[in-house]
This record gives sequence, structure tokens and C-alpha cells, in this order.
Amino acid sequence: MAEGTLTPRAQARLDTIEQIKEIARGHLAADGPNLSLRAVARDLGVVSSAVYRYFASRDELLTALILDAYTALADYVETAEAAVARRDLAGRWTAIGRGAREWALDNQHEYALLYGSPVPGYEAPEDTIEPANRPVALALQILRDGLERGTLETPSDRLPKPVRADLDGIGELAGFEDVPAALLGRAMTMWALLFGTINFELFGRLTGGVTDYDAYFEHQLKVMTRYLGLSK
Repeated sequence: MAEGTLTPRAQARLDTIEQIKEIARGHLAADGPNLSLRAVARDLGVVSSAVYRYFASRDELLTALILDAYTALADYVETAEAAVARRDLAGRWTAIGRGAREWALDNQHEYALLYGSPVPGYEAPEDTIEPANRPVALALQILRDGLERGTLETPSDRLPKPVRADLDGIGELAGFEDVPAALLGRAMTMWALLFGTINFELFGRLTGGVTDYDAYFEHQLKVMTRYLGLSK
């Protein structure tokens, strides 16, 4: 057997895992994150104990779905950002924002699992951190590029001591290093604006007020790049 080729048994297991996750995504769309392994087993056409051979608990299945969603979102925004010229810092940030919104609109239930209401009783394990941070690291690299080229200035914001201490601590984490505290603070504010705007659109908080969601979102992207010093 060639190296890397799965045995029929191993391939069948992977196929079943994907079937289970696809059924679970359907339940997310219909019922939200209140997954039931018993209901998943029923739709798969097996007894509930059979599903436990692949996922030991509801939380383990949720984690698998969250990892898939974070990875898909990260892949999407990285592809969008990579298509922009490296010197176009505002364009790169804008590509990340547009990519995040496009993915969210195309995958609303998976997005809600990531950025909607927390699932009662569920705590995400540490292995969800890396894929969740990939878009953040990408955005911060844009700021580093601007600082290195001298086209981006560090803002002179005066920070309260507790905020400065928190930002200094965050700046020591992998992927956050070499971004001055004041600029990191602005980036975090704009990151919250980005996903807050997406949340407001997807969860109906703009209904009755905003009539052109595309135009509104593009305006918010311009606000972000200006506040960060990436555009004028």
C-alpha cells in the first residue's frame, strides 16, 4: 500500500465522521447549537451508541464543528488578503473585512456558532485558539508591515494604566508581538467594530435602519482603515 493511502476501514471511519458533522450542521441550521447525539444518530440511521464511537460527547462534536468553521473562515480571509498587493495596506485590511463578511453570509449558522450566543455548558478547548487567531494574526501583520516601511505611525493615544497593562500583556502573546500598545488598542477596537457590524447585520440589529448593507459595511471599513492610519 502506498505511503499515505488509507485503509478501507480508516477511509470508512473518516467518511462517517464527515457524515456526522454534515448532519450536525443541518441541526445547527434548524435548532441552533442545542445538538443531540441521539438526533444525529437517528438521521444517520444508526443507534445512538454507534455515534459515540466517533464523538465521545456533544461537546466533542461541537468542538469539531467549531474547528472546521474557524479553519474555513481563516482560509477564506487569507485567500482574499493574499490577492491584494503587499504595499496596499488599506486594501489588505479591507479584503480581510470583506472576506469575513462574505464567509459569514454564506455560512450563517456556522458563523453563529463562532460569534453568536455562547452554548450553555460548553467550554471551547485550547486547540480552538490557533485557528481562531489566524485572521487576527493576519490583520496584525498588516500593521507590522506599515510600521516597518515607515508608512504607518504609532498613535499617541493616552491609555489608562489598567488598559495599558492589559495591552502590554497581550503584546507578549505569539502573533501580537511588535505592535505598540496604542496601535494594538486601536486594532482591537476596529476588530470589534468589524465583527460587531457583521453580527448586527446577520442577527437583524440593523433591520429598519440600514437599507443598503453593502454600502454601510464599506463605510465601516473606511472608518477602520482611517482610524488605524492605513488610509486618509
